[in-house]
Amino acid sequence: MKYRHHWLSGDRIDLPTGKVVCVGRNYAEHIRELNNPLPDDPVLFIKPSTSLAALEMPFVIPVDRGEVHHETEIAILMDTRLQNASENESIDAIKAIGLALDLTLRDVQSRLKEKGLPWEVAKAFDGSCPVSGFIAKEHLPDLDNIHFSLKINGQTRQEDTSAHMLTSIPGLISYISRHFTLEPGDIVLTGTPAGVGPLKQGDQLELAISDRFSLATSCI
Repeated sequence: MKYRHHWLSGDRIDLPTGKVVCVGRNYAEHIRELNNPLPDDPVLFIKPSTSLAALEMPFVIPVDRGEVHHETEIAILMDTRLQNASENESIDAIKAIGLALDLTLRDVQSRLKEKGLPWEVAKAFDGSCPVSGFIAKEHLPDLDNIHFSLKINGQTRQEDTSAHMLTSIPGLISYISRHFTLEPGDIVLTGTPAGVGPLKQGDQLELAISDRFSLATSCI
């Protein structure tokens, strides 16, 4: 297929190399589809820089490790060092906004959860965070109304808006900064909406964020 990367405004910012701080259970419908309890606070975990891959290019699906699920998320690229920040300080520290897939080895994760064990190997493996390019935050000024979507083989699988987040983007960044220092080049993933499901080799994906950009890629 032809790979297209469509930027309607703003200059592209290249793939960063920092850590990725992820937020679980931030959309109520997704919590329900996985039969998880509502959290009292944001659920945090980290992916290392080795998890990053360019989403515009075909990305690798692990084999022989059970189902690999897609979780489409708004990705926030940090611009400044942040500790114990307020929500206003968190907004000021944002450099740019993009999209990412939090790839999850769902069968592996389920087995580890049943045993009460950590499940980083299901979330933080090499290539588990394909991420798009980023556009400057000025082109998406309303952080509470960012629309994003994922189509697989022409069918919409995930579509939602940041308005439905249980904790807002500034609230998430502020909360994260109380536990993990955020550095320039770090990425914050803000949670996935309902519609997660398995990917397979050869799947054709189309992702879009508001009216600002869209891209196509595939699984190999």
